[in-house]
Amino acid sequence: MKICELYDRLCEKIPPSLSCSWDNDGLMCCPDREAEVKKVLVALDVTGAVVREAIDGGYDAVVSHHPLIFDPIKAIDPADHVAKKAIDLLRANVTVMSFHTRLDAVAGGVNDTLAARLGLCDTSPFGADGEEIGRVGSLASPMSLSAFAELLKTALGAPTVEVSDAGRPVSRVAVLGGSGSDDVLAARAAGADTYVSGELKHSWLTDAPDLGINLVAAGHFYTEDPVCETLKAWILEIDPTLTVAVTNSHPARFV
Repeated sequence: MKICELYDRLCEKIPPSLSCSWDNDGLMCCPDREAEVKKVLVALDVTGAVVREAIDGGYDAVVSHHPLIFDPIKAIDPADHVAKKAIDLLRANVTVMSFHTRLDAVAGGVNDTLAARLGLCDTSPFGADGEEIGRVGSLASPMSLSAFAELLKTALGAPTVEVSDAGRPVSRVAVLGGSGSDDVLAARAAGADTYVSGELKHSWLTDAPDLGINLVAAGHFYTEDPVCETLKAWILEIDPTLTVAVTNSHPARFV
């Protein structure tokens, strides 16, 4: 399979039309569209460590959620850390393709994967400003917020979560992986008693009791990283002969 064929097939599964208007994703770094692809590395982020792993491991492509290039690069200069990664990848003939907000929104993507991890059923899209990339659904049975927080940590492998208790049992839950502050009111409007995102502004967390909705910040990485296994499965559906590995791209830790 060629690089261009893999990218086109993934675009059929994760259409560019689902991307938010401000987003930048797609073929981030591609030395040769016609090159053969046999080994694919999947990661949430294209960090320097992931770039080195891809090059040293003989991978032909990296498929990521977060874009390698988001803000414009003004110069191809290795003094710039993003440009340096692109230079190293191009020299090693490694392609990077990223699927950002369209992977959040698509059926089966980031937020459906997150909802499934939490055991939500009867899910439907929600979101602010017409961008319905989140999901809202119901637990099989209500539970306390403290019990739900423990469920979250186990399901996502998160060492800790931050909760703001509005005094409501957890039953109908809205989820939006990554940064979800802009969708707090949309989650409440969707009927959620609890809203889970990766990171939430301090002002929302302090206002949660007054708003009447429990808020849970479970970590940007931890709410989105489960989609890497989904991406791996989709790539193998496209071509089962490929070698596909998932790597942990998170360099931060709790101390």
